[in-house]
Amino acid sequence: MSRLQAEHLYKVFGRRPEEAVRRLEGGAGRDELRADGTTAAVIDASFTVEPGQIFVVMGLSGSGKSTLLRMLNGLLEPTAGRVLFDGRDLTALSPADLRTVRSTKISMVFQHFALFPHRSVLENAAYGLEVQGVARKERERRAAESLELCGLGGWEKSWPDELSGGMQQRVGLARALATDADILLMDESFSALDPLIRRDMQDQLLELQKRLKKTIVFITHDLNEAMRLGDRIAVMRDGRIVQLGSAEDILVRPANDYVASFIQDVDRARVLTAAAVMEEAAPDADDCRCETVTPDTLVAELCAVSARVPHPVAVKETGGKVVGVVRQSSLVGLIGDEHGEPGSCSAREVSAHA
Repeated sequence: MSRLQAEHLYKVFGRRPEEAVRRLEGGAGRDELRADGTTAAVIDASFTVEPGQIFVVMGLSGSGKSTLLRMLNGLLEPTAGRVLFDGRDLTALSPADLRTVRSTKISMVFQHFALFPHRSVLENAAYGLEVQGVARKERERRAAESLELCGLGGWEKSWPDELSGGMQQRVGLARALATDADILLMDESFSALDPLIRRDMQDQLLELQKRLKKTIVFITHDLNEAMRLGDRIAVMRDGRIVQLGSAEDILVRPANDYVASFIQDVDRARVLTAAAVMEEAAPDADDCRCETVTPDTLVAELCAVSARVPHPVAVKETGGKVVGVVRQSSLVGLIGDEHGEPGSCSAREVSAHA
C-alpha cells in the first residue's frame, strides 16, 4: 500500500469554489476563472508516495506546490478530492482526529526554521513531543538523539540566535525527527540558506534517509535540488502536475516544451547514471576485462572513465554480472559538444582517447 495518496485534488479560493471545480472539470482555464475573481491554486492533482521515498514537488512561484503540501496534512481543506494516509481518508477526519494525525504521524519542516527564541536548542527539538504530552525526561532523551543524528550533539543548551542558519535548520529537522512521525513534509526547507550551507543540508538529508528511510514530501523551486534529492518528482505549472517521474525520466523524456525548457540548464552529467545511458551487453560480456562501473555511477564519473580507454565501458551489478555497456558516442550525444561547469564533462573530454 502507498504511504500517501492524493486523488484528484483541487483547491480553489474565491466565491463559489465548488462551481469553479465543475468549470475546471469541463475544460475552463485558470485565467478564465481569475477573470471572475476566483483563483485555482491546485487543479486535479493525483499521485502516490511509497514508503521510504523522497517525493519532490517542483515548480516556480505561484505554481501551487505549497498549497498542495498543506492539503496533505489538512492545514488546507481540499475543495475537491481526497488525501489518503495508509489507506485512511484524511479529508474525512474530524478536527480532533486530524490534529492527532498531525502531531503524531506527519511532521513539517518549515522554510524559516520557526524556532522559539526563548527556548534552548534541546527544548526546541523536544517541542513536538511536549505537544504530544510526552514526559519531560523521555522527550529530552529523544530530542537529544535527534540532535545527534542531525550533527548538533553538544549544542543542546545553546540558544537559537547562537546558531548559524544551517544549524537552525538542523534543529527544525531534529524537531520533526524526534516525534518519529511516519511522514516528513518539507516546504522549501533549504531555500533560505546560502548555496554552500544548502548543499550541506541536502547531504545531511540524504545521509539521514539512508539510515532512517522516512517517507518525505519535499517542496522546492530549485531544479538541481529536486534532481539531487527526489526518488520521484512532480513538476507543477499553473496549479497542475505536468510531469511525474524520476529525475532520469524528466531529463531524458520531458513531457512537453515547458518541461524541456525548464530542464535545459541542468547539468545532466551530475544527475543521470550509467543505467540511463547504457546499451544491452553482448552475451559474452561477463568475460570482459575492460573498465567497469556500476549502474548507479553518475555520468560525470563515467565520462572520466570513458576518457581513459578507447573501448566501451562495461556496467556491472554488485554480483559481477555485466548488465550493459556505455559507448563514448552515447555520452557525446547526451552531453553535447561544449564544456560545462568545472568538474562536468564535455564531448571533447569524452572523445579525447577515442
